[in-house]
Amino acid sequence: MTILYFLLLLSIIICIHEAGHLMAAKLFGVYCYEYSFGMGPVIFQKKGKETIYSIRALPVGGFVSMAGEPDGDEAYPDVVVPKGRRLTEVARWKRIIIMLAGVTMNFLLALFLFSMIFLSQGVYAESPKAIVESVVANSPAERAGFKAGDVIKEVSLDDGTSFKPETFMDMTLFFLEYEGGTENYVVDRNGETIHLKVVPEYNEEQQRYMIGIVGGESTVTKVNILNCWKYGIMEMWSITKLMITTILRLFRGKGLEQLSGPVGIYNAAGEYASMGIIPFLFLIAQLSLNVGIFNLLPLPVLDGGQVVITLAEGLIGHPINQNIKLVLMGACWVLLIGLMIFVTWNDIVRLFG
Repeated sequence: MTILYFLLLLSIIICIHEAGHLMAAKLFGVYCYEYSFGMGPVIFQKKGKETIYSIRALPVGGFVSMAGEPDGDEAYPDVVVPKGRRLTEVARWKRIIIMLAGVTMNFLLALFLFSMIFLSQGVYAESPKAIVESVVANSPAERAGFKAGDVIKEVSLDDGTSFKPETFMDMTLFFLEYEGGTENYVVDRNGETIHLKVVPEYNEEQQRYMIGIVGGESTVTKVNILNCWKYGIMEMWSITKLMITTILRLFRGKGLEQLSGPVGIYNAAGEYASMGIIPFLFLIAQLSLNVGIFNLLPLPVLDGGQVVITLAEGLIGHPINQNIKLVLMGACWVLLIGLMIFVTWNDIVRLFG
């Protein structure tokens, strides 16, 4: 069953992403050779009016092959493409929309699922603001000098990572995988800026590092079909901030040991599905949002990188040399494959450790 849950999760996220590219391409008249879920050998194929729809053996990716892309033109050299229907022949703004359509669909899927989850629950518990309600006696926070009423403006770690929390949930997510070490806080105390250093202590009951500050009560609001979208957006924004902070840490070489890949997603799929349909849908929404954000990175093999290249070509007034593009894309593929091997090793070590 875990295998089925894993395949279902990947299928939904990948198919939605690639469907976004396909719909946008067809909207602007770009000829599409193939829409494929999965990579590797074809196990099912059906020809539409002009596009081939495929399912391939390895459900770890997908693609839309368009006329005007080198890979697509090389794979279908015998197809006669009508004039003006290649990706390179449409306006740049249309190309950018096509490139961003997959990411947009991932965001819309996440918004829809988050909103429907909150609607089904009937209530939304809004996390309290990042204001200290009370300080636990004899805790690291008390020893560091925290006071009730302190407004937490910024948190930074020894590795240089900094974060500006808006709510206590932001801090909970930020420290979810944190292994301990000095935490630096900037707080507002009655209009005065105070700098505090605290070393968290491991709490056996909670099984995580804590410093001993308590937030206020969550605000519980009834959810209906009109306001569920607002809370869906709020949830997306909270996760997005965490994702951006994590990516910035990775670029500094920090937090690599916390990354997870296909094996980790496989385990999570089984675990979340065992808790019920709502947790499983929540996982799909989180991963869809993460896939969308990741694809916006300015790497040539990702959607964000293709947008950057298109904008750069518009600025210089001519296409970038194809050999340069191939070198950049090759280097990025090596980087991503290396990253995939690394995170898979991380997952295996955690699995058997």
